[in-house]
Amino acid sequence: MPDSILTLPEVAALLKVADKTVYTMAQRGQLPAFKVRGQWRFRRSDLDQWIDQQQAVIRGKAVEGGSSD
Repeated sequence: MPDSILTLPEVAALLKVADKTVYTMAQRGQLPAFKVRGQWRFRRSDLDQWIDQQQAVIRGKAVEGGSSD
């Protein structure tokens, strides 16, 4: 099955944030994205991996914070 390519509004809906937030994060390289004729596109599998990485970072910080007690 081919990988899904998402538009900026679709990613905003997926992440439940404003379109402008996704746009800014893509511009800053904070989200995995690429441009097609000047419009941002996102590969669903890259976003899924990015979400997993963000969760791992949060879990790691929680473990670090909890271990210093």
